[in-house]
Amino acid sequence: MVELADVLAAYEAESAVVDAILAALPADDWARPTPAPGWSIGHQIGHLAWTDVVASDAADAANGEAAGFAAQLAAIQSGAVSIDSAAATLAALPPAQLLGQWRHGRRRLAASLTNVAPGAKLPWFGPPMSATSMATARIMETWAHGQDIADALGITREPTDRLRHIAHLAVRTRDFAFKLHKLPPPAAEFRVELQGPSGQRWTWGPDGAAECVSGPVLDFCLLATRRRHRDELAMVAHGTNADVWLDIVQAFAGPPGEGRHPGAAPAPAPRPAA
Repeated sequence: MVELADVLAAYEAESAVVDAILAALPADDWARPTPAPGWSIGHQIGHLAWTDVVASDAADAANGEAAGFAAQLAAIQSGAVSIDSAAATLAALPPAQLLGQWRHGRRRLAASLTNVAPGAKLPWFGPPMSATSMATARIMETWAHGQDIADALGITREPTDRLRHIAHLAVRTRDFAFKLHKLPPPAAEFRVELQGPSGQRWTWGPDGAAECVSGPVLDFCLLATRRRHRDELAMVAHGTNADVWLDIVQAFAGPPGEGRHPGAAPAPAPRPAA
């Protein structure tokens, strides 16, 4: 059983990697475009900051303080707020202010998740989830949007064992991916075998399963967050359903979007002269 405290520590460590990039970034560079169409670096952090607030409200709702999340849900359902509009609103803030808000939101979220009563579920836009699952989802989102920022700046981040959390989320949401594409989820579990950053082997599913997916955990996470095209990655599928899964796998809720085309990772944009 994974402890919430360990997942929250991994969440803050993943956030700190992105934070360090941003802390050294000139204010003008926050307007740089990222691979997400129409989204600058500021939009990426605005999205993370906004989602942390909504997740904190969901954690409070799990403890009986439902007003905040109810208001967030109503705004989304009415069309008053969208993911894009929320990101754009925060991206318009001065970078130092936005960075401060993101840092504050992370601290509030960690405290809110820690206070969720054992066994309580957080309401969400999809199925309710545990505090640990929400913290895992925040690791995934932070890493994925951090990848967009790294791509925009031409930065290569060192993979860490925190990728195991993202891989676990993608494995757990296998059936969701099939249903999202209006496909019947396979009845049998897949075997998933991934090589960690230090060469360790991480596995899910029964040994000897008829269908199997294998490859580096970094490649699997890039694929499951739709940050790279499958053709660019060293993922291998054995079995028809496993092969289909690698085309549709995603670790995040909501529509899959267009995804990335081969070779779509941008070259570093030219920086202005000092």
